[in-house]
Amino acid sequence: MKLLAVISIHVDKTAHFLSRPSRDYQATKLSEKFHRVIFCCAIYKMNFTLVNGQIYTPGLAIVNAPQPYTPLGGETLHISLDVSGNGQLALTPDDDEPTRFHEITIFLTSSVTERNFTVSNGTTPTLVSIDLDSDSDSSSNGSVTAYTGPILSLEPGSTVKHVNWVWPDCFVGAGDSDSDDQGARGNYNISLHQYFRWNSTDYYTVFDLPISVSNGIDEDDERVECGLLENEYRPALSAESDQSEDLPGQPFVGEGVETTVLEGVDGENGGSRLGVGCGVGKVVRWAIVGLVLGAML
Repeated sequence: MKLLAVISIHVDKTAHFLSRPSRDYQATKLSEKFHRVIFCCAIYKMNFTLVNGQIYTPGLAIVNAPQPYTPLGGETLHISLDVSGNGQLALTPDDDEPTRFHEITIFLTSSVTERNFTVSNGTTPTLVSIDLDSDSDSSSNGSVTAYTGPILSLEPGSTVKHVNWVWPDCFVGAGDSDSDDQGARGNYNISLHQYFRWNSTDYYTVFDLPISVSNGIDEDDERVECGLLENEYRPALSAESDQSEDLPGQPFVGEGVETTVLEGVDGENGGSRLGVGCGVGKVVRWAIVGLVLGAML
């Protein structure tokens, strides 16, 4: 039997939004939930299930990378998602399949910087013109896509979808942003929104994976202006749209996996800065943060 122990840490689940909905169902679902909802700020304590290095979300997607609290930088934000339930789902399901994806969207959000960026909103991105230096070796021919296209359409035929989102220009630098500058660097959540059907019931869930944008990011002609990707920052609101607590379980974690939640751990890798504020606290059963201590027995 697999024995897993998960350390629970306070995580930022405050930076959400009604941003560029890619389908009418999103706007309708969220607006129904959000009206008359006002929060100052909220802290959510969350747990996750990690099996053999894979993060099992409150939904059908399984995260291969990055791991929680990974310091990130470089050319792109890389996200790897298994969308087959490790081989249990068809890549091209029929419309009436009892278990299937409808859509995945991804945003990068933070209550620390109060920023909210589109990584993929389910729409096909248009080309954005960029200024190239005369000595630039860019192959873009003066235009790039600002964000990633529909996740489920990436790499047709592959059960693993790789997102390589080019950091926009306000993330350029090294370390965290100074408190008095305008940079966007710091602690963030990769906010994974899933609309899916499981056992003939439709769900919309939000999964926050904390990371730190603290490694070096160099200037590059292909980095678009942050304003092209930025959405209104709306603290705590999308918690109302999250149906994670309605899930009867995790779709792909069987009864043979025992998960133990250990509480009282805080402050790891900058975690205490995430989600700190005034307002309402809530325990969200499936949303996420932790460290695996267990092993195979």
